[in-house]
Amino acid sequence: MTTPTPIVPVIDLAPARDGARAARARVAAAIDDACREIGFFAITGHGVPDRIVDDLRAAGHAFFSRPAAEKLAARHPVPGTNRGYHPVGGETLSASRDAPAPPDLKEFFHVGPVDTRDDAAYYTSALGRRHFEPNIWPAAPAGFERAATAYYREMSDLVVFLMRLAAVGLDVDEAFFDDKVDRSIGTMRLNYYPAQPAAPQAGQLRASAHTDYGGFTILSGEDVAGGLQVQTRGGMWIDVATTPTTFVVNIGDLLMRWTNDRWLSNMHRVVNPPPAGGPGAARLSIAFFNHPNYDVLIECLPSQGRAKHAPVVSGDYRDLKYAKTGLTPAPTG
Repeated sequence: MTTPTPIVPVIDLAPARDGARAARARVAAAIDDACREIGFFAITGHGVPDRIVDDLRAAGHAFFSRPAAEKLAARHPVPGTNRGYHPVGGETLSASRDAPAPPDLKEFFHVGPVDTRDDAAYYTSALGRRHFEPNIWPAAPAGFERAATAYYREMSDLVVFLMRLAAVGLDVDEAFFDDKVDRSIGTMRLNYYPAQPAAPQAGQLRASAHTDYGGFTILSGEDVAGGLQVQTRGGMWIDVATTPTTFVVNIGDLLMRWTNDRWLSNMHRVVNPPPAGGPGAARLSIAFFNHPNYDVLIECLPSQGRAKHAPVVSGDYRDLKYAKTGLTPAPTG
């Protein structure tokens, strides 16, 4: 008898959003099962309006279709800063795990937190300024900033809800993560994978194999050839179906550490379109990366047994990963 190939389950959040404890527990158990097995799941019933997704996707496609000179005008003046536009070839994600590869075949636009409070001890200190650089917005298309801001706010609220479900699934207080992600240093990326009229280099992918660094990642993708793949525990790469409004969620390294490896921060990549199909279509994915507050000490949850990892500070961990891939903290003044 053969073992079925694991798939990325689709979980309906609507019952948990109604507020009943029993319903939240059932949804949390489904998330726990998925994160133990493959570290990925898709969500419906999340409450994010379709128009919020559609508006940003339209603005993203319009931006990436602009001439190169216009896009480069939205580049941050400090090279490597995780804000604004980054052209093709500027990053190799596999470098975050010390695996050399040719540069990834993507360009992207980086958006940081859109709402910060007047808290000098956190946001405007020397350490805070490394993680809360002001955003840079393109001159065109009109409405890009508005659409990105609205989407970022929706994702921020959704992450808090997902982290509460995570707490239920991990048998800690439901509000355990609230004060650890409320001033997140996470970012949002509009990743654009151009069509490929020329063959890639050997080993070159749209996004090389990597894990994410923080808590939950929420992805809005497209059903276009040359897409997301995730690695099973047996080492097999499988395709992950993506659509704009059925979000794909995965966990990052710090959430894996919090769970004492109960949950899997899993390897994933974005592959090239099949060569037989010609250059293939361009692809736009919007990834929202929640990363815990920079001063949070990540250590094994009390419900998860004896710790397998030494504690690590959230901001220090992200700085290390960013340095490996060419994204560096903004300089302090």
